[in-house]
Amino acid sequence: MELLEGKTMGTQDPNEVSTKQQRIAELAKRHAGVALKTLAHHMDIGWLKEAFQRTRKDGATGVDGVTAEQYEQNLEGNLAALLERVKSGNYRAPPVRRVHIPKGDGQETRPIGIPTLEDKVLQRAVLMLLEPVYEQQFLDCSHGFRPGRSPHTALESFWKSMMTMGGGWVLEVDLKKFFDTLPHQPLQQVVRQRVCDGVVLRLIGKWLNAGVVEEGRLEFPEAGTPQGGVISPLLANVFLHEVLDEWFEATVKPRLQGSAFMVRYADDLIIGFASEHDARRVLEVLPKRAAKYGLTVHPAKTRLVYFRPRRNPTQEEPGSFDFLGFTHLWSRSKKGNWVIKQRTAKSRFTRALRRVAQWCRAMRSQLTVRQQHAELSKKLRGHYGYYGIIGNSDALRRFLFEVTGVWRKWLDRRSQRKSVPWHKLETWRRKYPLPSPYLRTANP
Repeated sequence: MELLEGKTMGTQDPNEVSTKQQRIAELAKRHAGVALKTLAHHMDIGWLKEAFQRTRKDGATGVDGVTAEQYEQNLEGNLAALLERVKSGNYRAPPVRRVHIPKGDGQETRPIGIPTLEDKVLQRAVLMLLEPVYEQQFLDCSHGFRPGRSPHTALESFWKSMMTMGGGWVLEVDLKKFFDTLPHQPLQQVVRQRVCDGVVLRLIGKWLNAGVVEEGRLEFPEAGTPQGGVISPLLANVFLHEVLDEWFEATVKPRLQGSAFMVRYADDLIIGFASEHDARRVLEVLPKRAAKYGLTVHPAKTRLVYFRPRRNPTQEEPGSFDFLGFTHLWSRSKKGNWVIKQRTAKSRFTRALRRVAQWCRAMRSQLTVRQQHAELSKKLRGHYGYYGIIGNSDALRRFLFEVTGVWRKWLDRRSQRKSVPWHKLETWRRKYPLPSPYLRTANP
């Protein structure tokens, strides 16, 4: 399917790129179900420059050690050389550098892949081509890494759907090591259903097979796409749209006795049911559906939760579950009505506080009190920005209280000879007050 003629030289401003993306989206919508054969010709120098501008500049470097500042010194020449290698088929995707970050309670870690700066730019450029195409077919249940969507839209969607349903059963679904086990061949087959551009398909294949460097060893995993790669979230959404979203909407829901809904943020997934019978039927067939595409539903972490308000003493006590950093539970509102409350999950609270404590300990002698105050204020505002939703004020106040105590503790240990006088700590607290909790948005 022919798209628009793209420029091959010169510069391009963000408005021109947005206009091209809009026209690609209109064409993809008009020809739903048709595989688009020519997309890469839109990727000119101007397109790559815009991709560079949208690429995070302060992230860790890849295997080549090149920083954004170094790459930008000859930006035009570097991008021109990159474009020539891409269009000629000579581009070689460098391996990603793997690091591990704490997960959950800190006992486990999650592998993160760090591409080179140039690879990030190219992945961003391809993402800019593919996003307008796939946004025309993605469903409302999908919220992860999509324009105009976020964890908070997913939380709001669940809240509204379950409140409308009046409670029911919630199926927590855990796809075991999804990003590490995502099968390459089925993924590429799904992509080809909508995109047949040879340049784009070759690049995706090269990224999937680029290899991983960890502690000096180069490995070539047969499955998986590195978390941390710019293109990985989109590929995950494309695959799970086929595996779960469309299947649930077109095949599962018409066969259910009662109402049901799904909310998915990347590989984090919950399904709400009005009927226990429906919930157990889906729980039974879901592992088979995942296995068909090379995925595994974790048997221990996937569970069915009774989630209905207790309206009389003889009724079963409702359960709770964690989703996107919040514990979801039924509770009475100030007016006495049953509502779903979303509160900071214990594991997330503990992890966030541990990170603050580690930072305070490391920085207690390296930064002035004024500098520490500025950085801690940023950390608190970031915490409020995510967890500041209606019904979670108590957890926000407790987090501020705990952070204040941790900061005071490590300020007191700045001197190895003697403790800082209490009156001085109080003076510092009054002079450098940490920001009070606030709500990021209004919940329904």
